[in-house]
Amino acid sequence: MNIGSVKIDGPAALAPMAGVADRAFREVCVGYGASYVIGEMASSKGITLSDSKSTELLTVYDIERPAGIQLFGDNPEVVAQAAVKAMDFTPDIIDINMGCPAPKISGNGGGSALLKNPQLAQDIAQAVVQSVDIPVTVKIRSGWDTDNIVAVEMAKRMESVGVSAITVHGRTKMQMYAPPVNVDIIRQVKEAVSIPVIGNGDIVDGKTAAKMFEDTNCDLVMVGRGALGRPWVFSQISAYKKYGVILPEPPVSERMMVMIRHIRKLCEYKGDYLGMREARKHAAWYIKGMRGAASFRQEIGKLEKMEQLEELAYKVVVLSKADE
Repeated sequence: MNIGSVKIDGPAALAPMAGVADRAFREVCVGYGASYVIGEMASSKGITLSDSKSTELLTVYDIERPAGIQLFGDNPEVVAQAAVKAMDFTPDIIDINMGCPAPKISGNGGGSALLKNPQLAQDIAQAVVQSVDIPVTVKIRSGWDTDNIVAVEMAKRMESVGVSAITVHGRTKMQMYAPPVNVDIIRQVKEAVSIPVIGNGDIVDGKTAAKMFEDTNCDLVMVGRGALGRPWVFSQISAYKKYGVILPEPPVSERMMVMIRHIRKLCEYKGDYLGMREARKHAAWYIKGMRGAASFRQEIGKLEKMEQLEELAYKVVVLSKADE
């Protein structure tokens, strides 16, 4: 499929998860076949004020292309200015977040709060489309709550102002991540517009991705939480989509090797101090469901050095072999 002029070669993209989809994680996911990645969302206001944190969030590297930058904000002029400044970092696509349910985003008028004001959402999208010469996409949820399902209206408005694709997470803001995703609303959006539609929510393997494609006729799937501690989910989705083959979870030894490689990249890019502290959440995701995971989490909470992580990985592998 294409998003505007950008070719996406593969069935699954990595979602722009805050605090997770950094350079290290994006690279690991691309290595497993993620066909498109979007970085962590960045504040439009922060970008226009030249905030150093925003600069880190906007940097795109050739190894991860095609790659997008995601912006959030509630002022058309400010978001458009941020998009222009973001072009200095040569993204392939600019994505606008209109679905984040986090209170600190939606409580300030950004993210999913825009679902309550479709006209403002349209004005923001139009301002960005008119300000940059690369494809602009939008990520939404089905609506603010079950009494206000606006995804189809939002999608039509976005298409009318030149947005190149739309991602739909099939839950409302109020539902957060709890009930099963509503695929019907994604299908309705797909039927209502001619631009590509990306399905998002509850995709954790090849079968769930195939079901999303089948139930919605979407053009691409986007994986978020299903990739946490499981970057190989992209190869599982590709194998099932292309050949109908179900790739099993990698053996524990391989999973621990991937974890170590991921955390090494994290430390390389962010320094050992910050890298090891961020490693704690990733390590907890990598060992989830393994024997002894509960007791290992205590060790994970104290990680400060790479040697400690390697020792932990060794213990996890040894314990898993005892079950064979």
